[in-house]
Amino acid sequence: YVPPQIRKVPETLDDKKREELGRLKKMVNGLINRLSEPNLSSISGQMEELYMANSRKDMNDTLTDILMNACVTAVAMPARLLMEHVLLVSILHHNVGIEVGAHFLEAVVKKFDELCKSDAEGKECENLLALIAHLYNFHVVHCLLIFDILKKLVSTFTEKEIELILFLLKNVGFSLRKDDALALKELITEAQRKASTAEKKFQDQTRVRFMLETMLALRNNDMRKIPGYDPEPVERLRKLQRALVHSSGSGKDTQLRVSLESLLSADQVGRWWIVGSSWSGAPMISDTKSQAQQKLHVGKVSSKIMELARKLRMNTDIRRSIFCVLMMSEDFMDAFEKLLK
Repeated sequence: YVPPQIRKVPETLDDKKREELGRLKKMVNGLINRLSEPNLSSISGQMEELYMANSRKDMNDTLTDILMNACVTAVAMPARLLMEHVLLVSILHHNVGIEVGAHFLEAVVKKFDELCKSDAEGKECENLLALIAHLYNFHVVHCLLIFDILKKLVSTFTEKEIELILFLLKNVGFSLRKDDALALKELITEAQRKASTAEKKFQDQTRVRFMLETMLALRNNDMRKIPGYDPEPVERLRKLQRALVHSSGSGKDTQLRVSLESLLSADQVGRWWIVGSSWSGAPMISDTKSQAQQKLHVGKVSSKIMELARKLRMNTDIRRSIFCVLMMSEDFMDAFEKLLK
């Protein structure tokens, strides 16, 4: 058995498919370029429509490529711009399906790991770390991943790593304390131990001292001691997120509880977190009456398929929609997500 995504080798893409992907890329790029807080609602709506009209894999690949090109640059990106981009991913993650966030997260984490190993001079690492931090702020990923990254940075403990630890704690420190105070306490103890053994290694001790002071301020829940800490922009965007996420998909049940190791070895061990393993209950069973009344739409359906549906006596909207989904889906995941809609 050869899985669908392996059957289609990229080199053999025909001209028609390439043209289709080019057109899709242009449309997504146009939407991302116009993205800002006031028009987030309309742009996320248009993106959802594109997800329904196109193959899930093509959309995920296109969106991830465009966002990575927009956000991962050699200069530090404005925090607000990064937040708005991640908020869009978060809304699609909750409304379209959890593999949207999972695909983007995996690409970001792999790129971050690759750049950490190379001695890149630019600000790419900070930008990638900010993306991961905001994916956590907007409930796409669980704090488990953030703690894994912090532990990795503490274990290396060079000047570059200390900068990254400070950057990450400033963005998500108080949320981490709220989610898992014990893990934060253990991390602080480990950092203090590392700092005491590495004292001779650093000429400039002020950064290490500043990092330890920041960690202690977090442990004591003292926001005033962290310079430049302002939770207001994230809170405002979280409020917007609650307004835009449909009620069924909101909450923490869609958070990806995945470790750093699992993400980095996804190609070898598979992606167990995508197939809805973080759901609680059975969302497909609940409230079937109200779901049945919703008018289903499956992107743009060709007249040939509709004619076929009529011949086979698909006499209700829902039957026609299910028939179109089964006939037009690219693979089983695509069909599954569209059937849920």
